Amino acid sequence: MAHFAKSSNKALPLIPLTKDKLAGWTKKQKQAVRVWISSTGFKASPGSICLISDENGKLAQVLVGVSDQADLWDCGNLSKSLPDGVYAFEQGRTPDIEKWALGWALGAYSFDRYKKNTPPKRARLHLPKGSDAKLLESAVEATYLVRDLINTPAGDMGAAQLASAARKLAKSHKAKFSVIVGDDLLKKNYPAIHAVGRAVETRDQAPRLIDFSWGNVKAPKVTLVGKGVCFDTGGLDLKSAGGMKLMKKDMGGAANVLGLAHMIMAAKLPLRLRVLIPAVENAVSGNALRPLDVVKSRNGKTIEIGNTDAEGRVILADALAEACREKPDLVIDFATLTGAARVALGTELPALFTNDDKFAEAVTKTGLTEQDPLWRLPLWPGYRKMVDGKTADLTNAPEGGYAGAITAALFLQEFVDVKTKWAHIDMMAWNPSQKPGRPDGGEAMAIRAIFKTLKDNFIS
Repeated sequence: MAHFAKSSNKALPLIPLTKDKLAGWTKKQKQAVRVWISSTGFKASPGSICLISDENGKLAQVLVGVSDQADLWDCGNLSKSLPDGVYAFEQGRTPDIEKWALGWALGAYSFDRYKKNTPPKRARLHLPKGSDAKLLESAVEATYLVRDLINTPAGDMGAAQLASAARKLAKSHKAKFSVIVGDDLLKKNYPAIHAVGRAVETRDQAPRLIDFSWGNVKAPKVTLVGKGVCFDTGGLDLKSAGGMKLMKKDMGGAANVLGLAHMIMAAKLPLRLRVLIPAVENAVSGNALRPLDVVKSRNGKTIEIGNTDAEGRVILADALAEACREKPDLVIDFATLTGAARVALGTELPALFTNDDKFAEAVTKTGLTEQDPLWRLPLWPGYRKMVDGKTADLTNAPEGGYAGAITAALFLQEFVDVKTKWAHIDMMAWNPSQKPGRPDGGEAMAIRAIFKTLKDNFIS
């Protein structure tokens, strides 16, 4: 186990207490302990701790304030706030401890790749018998992978490096991997991906389509598609300095797809999994896309470029068309697609669009129980005409700016076969500020909810 202590020898006990249980627990303790708890002002507020020593002055146990209903983030700060050592929850139901353990591990994350001096790993947690340690570990590994990929600067995470990360993941699970690069995209009929990414000046970072598959070909087919814009200048419709600053995260959809794929493959879910990631940089050069250029797509529909900064949906068009070619049981795409979704739902709540009510109900319910939420927005047919182009079949940037997240989803739907079950997730993939278990920077969103939905009640 990479993120949890293997041995419980000399593990210091963690005592989880809700506010209403604190007084009853305290009454059973020695006078010195009661006085200490009172003098420290510990009230068992969620996330708070109280260190208690033995008669020799050594740390003996830790009181941990928790919510009435087990909350993932109650223990999100423990790994960095407790003294060095191994700890174990002394009481609590296994499902609750697993939630606290996941929050503990997610809070232990730090991105230190570019720092000369990094703090050593400190407190570690031992899981009790009966815990699903393998599942917990894969969830932590997936989240760390997502965060690392997004946090890496674009200078070190271009299309080539993203493809290398995908190749490494595929190889670790013995998946079949391939990639189509540069002008070969035109030969293989992926013109929209090529059009967006062709402006990059270095051949080694040419646009590409990453593709790997895993699992029994006879199993239900689930295809994941991730937006992989490794940096977004906005193209000729150049972003402002403030708007461009965080654009290393514009491959957050691809990163989340790789994290979810890892969880699926590590758990050996009975699926035939395919992953498609169009990877590009939306750069500025002499051959960059121009406003009102018309781009062909893989399924034959033409796209009028109303704004070169609405490039993510253009590359996803080709990938979604290919995803539907082999008639999968479900296609899910992840993308940092619109600011409109963030205006509507904020940074923590990904927007879900889907043509499958059963999937929507299952995944939104699971998202709440897993504390990995999504919120459904409508594929409102009344707005469909807004994505009609004037000189092409479609426009990538409807006039007016209203319902931007919905019109982006309706645009994508034009590249999904009408008989294919499909979900689109429009996400932030970034924590703008520090919270327990969620350091500022790149973030995994919705992957635990979707994994559990697939695992528990979607596959039939």
